Parts: sequence; structure tokens; C-alpha cells
Amino acid sequence: MADRVPVSAPVSGDRTPGRPAGPGRFGRLGRSLREAVLGYLFILPALAVFAVFVFYPLVKTVILGFYRTPPFPNLPSRFVGLSQYRSVISSTAFLESLWRTVLFVVFTVPIGLVLGLGLAVLANQRLGGIQIFRTIFSSTVATSVAVASVIFYTLLNPEVGLFSYWLGHQGGAGILNNPTLALPAVSVVTIWQNLGFTFILMSAALQGVPDELLEAARIDGSSQWHRFWRVTLPLLSPTVFFAVVVGTIGAFQAFGQIDLLTQGGPNNHTDVLIYYLYQQAFLFNDTGVAAVLSVVLFVILLILTFVQFRFFERRVFYGR
Repeated sequence: MADRVPVSAPVSGDRTPGRPAGPGRFGRLGRSLREAVLGYLFILPALAVFAVFVFYPLVKTVILGFYRTPPFPNLPSRFVGLSQYRSVISSTAFLESLWRTVLFVVFTVPIGLVLGLGLAVLANQRLGGIQIFRTIFSSTVATSVAVASVIFYTLLNPEVGLFSYWLGHQGGAGILNNPTLALPAVSVVTIWQNLGFTFILMSAALQGVPDELLEAARIDGSSQWHRFWRVTLPLLSPTVFFAVVVGTIGAFQAFGQIDLLTQGGPNNHTDVLIYYLYQQAFLFNDTGVAAVLSVVLFVILLILTFVQFRFFERRVFYGR
């Protein structure tokens, strides 16, 4: 009987003849590197656009805020460091403008959200001809700021405006020249102009609420208000959160309606932050102060957005 040759155990790193070698460490690294390079190539056009139109203007604006612009254009700007930032932020004009901006946001965002949600709930009923009302409620989404401002300028005209007649302000200075009513009037224009967008958002969100959940709550004896508060509204919370964030940013940047209706008056009572910035840049040619105001507005919106995501997003129900 022939002697058997002992077969030694395979040494680590050897591979069995006839079996293809699996991807090694360097092969995996090479593939990952190729995928990373390919991914960066895909996003390179977007990065280039952001670099030219977002990042570079932002850095340039921050640097411009360090230079004080002389009153005469033929004189060179003077480097003053952070002193211009401190003087602008602590000035009375800036603080009053910021306060008016906060009031404008408080007037427009919550009221516009409640009205848009209410109209969406009404238009979500299964009734004949409800599509007509949906079209009417969403029609303002196609209305520009300029068109909405011209419409309300006519309605608020002290001589021929219907609103001035109904509110007893026919003749005289009118509502837009009233220091107490000017900012609420501009807020009404903003709410009306943004109402169609909010209505469409809420209507789309209501279409995604499962009917079986509402039916189960109804069988359990829940009232219509209880079903809305406990079932519908939590499911709408992601859309509500989105509308609040977008509405807040839009309200801080509102400019067209103020420029067309009041030009910041009367007596600067509608001189919100973005219009104050416009005056410094294009009316007074003070680009240094305008740059500081731009950076401050950016920081305010960044902080507000962070606070909203940090403290309010935890209350949002995503259905997971």
C-alpha cells in the first residue's frame, strides 16, 4: 500500500488553485477612490456655480464691511476693521428697523399659515364643484409681488379705494400714510400674495393623510375637532414646519411690496431691515454699511433657521 503524502494546511494568504482571487484591500481602495472622483466630477458644475454666485459674493461682502465708504465717490475707502460692524449694530436706526422687521414677520407668517391651512381644510371636502374653490384659493400663487402691490394700492387709495371707503379712511392721507396702519396694511398684501402657495402646500399634505386613520378615530367616538387636532395636524407637521421656515425667510427678505406701496414711510414706520439695506446701498451709496447690514441679515436668518430646526423639528411627526 502506497504511502500517503500528508497534505499541509493552507498558509494564510494562499489561495486555492482554480479559484479567482477576491478583491484585495488595494482593489477596494482603488474602487472607492474612483467612485469618489466620479462623484466630485458630477457635483463640480454645481460647486462652480455656488462658488461664483454665492461663496465669492458672501466673502466679498464680509470684507467690504471692514471698509468705511467715504461720502464722495472719488475718495478711497478706509479700513476700519470691526468698528463699523459695532457702530451699525448698536445704532438706533438698525435696532428700530430690526424691530419693525420682527413685527412684520409676526404679522405675516402665523396669520398666513392659519389662513392657508383653514382654506385647505375647507377645500378638502368631497363636495360638488369644490374644484372651483380650489382654483380660486390657489390663484394668488400666480400673482407677482408687483401685481399684488398695484391691486392693493388701488384698493387702499384714499380717493377711489374700496378698502378705504369700507374702513372709513376715504379722503385725507389714507391708510398707507397712517403711521399706525401702514405696516399692517403691507402685511395684509404679503399674506394675500403668499396665500396661494401656503394653500397648495397644505392641500397636498392633506391628500396624504390616510383615510383609515380618520375613520378609526371616528369609530372610536372622536369629534371632528379632536380628529383634526390629534390625527390630521400631527401628520401635517412636516409641511407646517417647512411653511414656517420658508415663510420666515421670505418675510425677512420682503422688499417689493414695501418699495411700491410706502417706500419705507410714513416716517420710516415700514422701513424694515431689507429696505433699510437698500437705502444705504442705492440711495446713500454707503456700501460699507450696506455690506454690514447684509452680513447681519444673513447671520440672523442662519440663527433663526438653526433655532427652528433645533427646537421645533423634534415636535415634527414624520410617520416613522
